[in-house]
Amino acid sequence: MSHQPGFSPPGLPETSLTSRENCVFSRKGKVVCMNWVAFIVFLIFFLLVTVVGFWAARWRRGNLNELNEWGLGGRRFGTLVTWFLLGGDLYTAYTFVAVPAAMFGLGALSGWFAVPYTILVYPIIYMVMPRLWSVCKEHGYMTSADFVQGRFGSKPLALATAFTGILATMPYIALQMFGIQISLAALGIPISINLGGFPLDIPLLIAFLILAAYTYTSGLRAPAAIALVKDLMIFIVLFATIIYIPIHLGGFGHIFQAAQAKAALHPGKFGALLSSKQFPAYVTLALGSALALFLYPHAVTGVLSSSSRKVVKRNTALLPIYSLMLGFLALLGFMAIAAKVNPLNSPLKAFGNNAAIPLLLIQQFPDWFWGFALAAIAIGALVPAAVMSIGAANLFTRNIYKPYFHKNASPAREASVAKITSLVVKFGALIFIVYLPTQYVLNFQLLGGIWILQTLPAVFLGLYTRWFNRWALLVGWIVGMVGGTWMFVAANLSSVYALHIGGFALPAMYAAFSAVIANLVLAIILTPVFEVLGAKRGADETSPSDYQMEEVPEGPETGAEALA
Repeated sequence: MSHQPGFSPPGLPETSLTSRENCVFSRKGKVVCMNWVAFIVFLIFFLLVTVVGFWAARWRRGNLNELNEWGLGGRRFGTLVTWFLLGGDLYTAYTFVAVPAAMFGLGALSGWFAVPYTILVYPIIYMVMPRLWSVCKEHGYMTSADFVQGRFGSKPLALATAFTGILATMPYIALQMFGIQISLAALGIPISINLGGFPLDIPLLIAFLILAAYTYTSGLRAPAAIALVKDLMIFIVLFATIIYIPIHLGGFGHIFQAAQAKAALHPGKFGALLSSKQFPAYVTLALGSALALFLYPHAVTGVLSSSSRKVVKRNTALLPIYSLMLGFLALLGFMAIAAKVNPLNSPLKAFGNNAAIPLLLIQQFPDWFWGFALAAIAIGALVPAAVMSIGAANLFTRNIYKPYFHKNASPAREASVAKITSLVVKFGALIFIVYLPTQYVLNFQLLGGIWILQTLPAVFLGLYTRWFNRWALLVGWIVGMVGGTWMFVAANLSSVYALHIGGFALPAMYAAFSAVIANLVLAIILTPVFEVLGAKRGADETSPSDYQMEEVPEGPETGAEALA
């Protein structure tokens, strides 16, 4: 795919950049190698959130040697903290980079996709997540797999749910590391250093160690506290960019004209309109992604950390504000086109279109501000990476370690295992992003979306009915996992696949959606079959009233309560 001509400072040919590996263009048209002003601003804010992360252990004191306190913050977060935590958890640093990058490289058809899909999310979670919070609070469940085991009386089904959650989360954490990597590279910090012939990513390793240390020490309180700082920084950057850059570039009219001109130059590769053949794929992608988002362990962890059912409901009403911000954020991709940013002719060419927004910020703003903006992106990776590692650690501890290795593990033992697991998960993600090509990480993240949706029948439908036989659900999960993976591979590592049943060809659809339909159909068909064969349902620990339980009396929530 061709690109717009790159921004070139007066009197400096574009080719001069290729020999300056740690240099980028500044606002005044200079080549900047390790910009110290930007780096110092970046460092100040990174140190600030590090201090906040360690201080969080003293915030709303609890016994951090118990998993409920370490892994769920004691279930005491009010509306405001939950809003920042879930927003920082779901709208990640990679989102900040990748959504406008898709607008820049592929147009609104691809880049704008995140906006309609996140709009679909909140009506869905309004129906299911308050019920999940209530039953989990009543029975002390800490993960979705805990609920599945209690609801269906099946350790194998709970194990399958936990395994899927951990597997789907690993590449997600790696992508957050990728966001930090881009920020460090844009600052001009050498990314890889050869140590005895072995490439070592020292800056990213330092960021990982800081993240690991305060997560280990403070648990979920650390990302919850940092989320307040991170989101305020992101909002400042976003409002500054959507106000200042259009003025500097001649208005939104000129920006959209530049995008339209690029579309004319690259028909079929850059566009904003769906063809009729793309309707089923787009709709199933949006719906499937919306259904999958709150099945991820980090989303469940954020919800279960809330102090009450009404906090969860309020957040379903307030979180769409982030979707609105996401729409504004996506427009930065078109601004980069109008500013003639060319990542392939920059020292950040290894990151492709993902470098478009850092380069735009560097080109348009003074050094101190783009240092602040890159700090916001890097810090924006810390919150989701921490929550994701905690969510995966909770699953491993509660649903793999305890039932299969140490049935009588005390709360303190659970907390100790979870802390170690969170370190292992983050370290695995670091190795993943440093030593594997980025495209592999992206492919695994796409597969993660296919896999996590296969837990929907047991988790979401289980909140409303236990009609399904536990063995039928397990068989459906296996078929969904294998089928979804096969479709992804058969489609040349694409999430969209056209099924052929006999001589009938179905339109191309999201592989996860097709797989979960097969999963659900099998569970429905096999449930009466297993009943006849004598494979009975397991014991249900829950009762109908558990799904409506409210922890605190309804009433106005004061500022202190919101921050609890």
